[in-house]
Amino acid sequence: MPQRRPWLRRLGFLTLIALGLVGAAAIVERFTGDGLTLGPVVAVVEVQGVISDAEPICDTLASLAKDARVGAVVVRIESPGGGVAPSQEIYEEIERLRATKPVIASLGNVAASGGYYVAAATNTIVAAAGTLTGSIGVIMEFRQLEQLAQKVGVGEDIVKSGPYKDIGHPLRPMTEAERKLLQGMVNDVYEQFVDAVARGRGMAPERVRELADGRLYSGQQAKEAGLVDELGGLNTAVRLAWTRAGGTGEPSVRRVKGPWRPWWLDLVGSLARPSPAGLGGGLLFLYGGPTPQ
Repeated sequence: MPQRRPWLRRLGFLTLIALGLVGAAAIVERFTGDGLTLGPVVAVVEVQGVISDAEPICDTLASLAKDARVGAVVVRIESPGGGVAPSQEIYEEIERLRATKPVIASLGNVAASGGYYVAAATNTIVAAAGTLTGSIGVIMEFRQLEQLAQKVGVGEDIVKSGPYKDIGHPLRPMTEAERKLLQGMVNDVYEQFVDAVARGRGMAPERVRELADGRLYSGQQAKEAGLVDELGGLNTAVRLAWTRAGGTGEPSVRRVKGPWRPWWLDLVGSLARPSPAGLGGGLLFLYGGPTPQ
């Protein structure tokens, strides 16, 4: 009969316990964004780049609303804006979140147009003095390639069901009736932007219209105009959120990661997903000018 070795059994048992602890820590890291954190935390959610897909951010915000460990949320915005509908979806999700806990916006280098639209839904907006923000307005862009097509000698025949089905076609000039139709839609969405800022900021719509002619503001100018509450960076926003959450001492911060999904799904999705440039020609809350370097 082979001799038993109790020490090997104990070693194997301790190894299993260690692996279990490592696995548990990995799960916590995946779903909380940092390690084991005791007590309330300030969650930092990032809105970066052209806003084209609201679902990941909205899912994250909805999960934070249900997380009792999160005492307040900072939305860090580094965006020139983007699509109208996704900007509105994120705005609405922030409104739902701020009904349960404080939400602070931290504006980075650029938080303009749709980026500011998102920020307007929060309780408080913090921006650096040199942040580019504002650009409150709506834009539609259509390329006009008629003269180039004539030089190259190409054209296109169109069969359509109604007079406006090919509105904005690049190989012919826009008619006055088409321009009037599109201008009416832009004006309608512009009023939606004004109402959203007025509601989120507690400002009179008339005052918002005075500021909403598409111009940019520095963070300092935006504060003087009432579009920003405080000047400062991300740390200022985090400390403000920590205080609003009732925290004392140094803030406990969680950098929130988006909802987990298999890496191969992101790879496949990236092949079919339109690029930010593909937003051009649509109805946009988008600032397209120069940015500070």
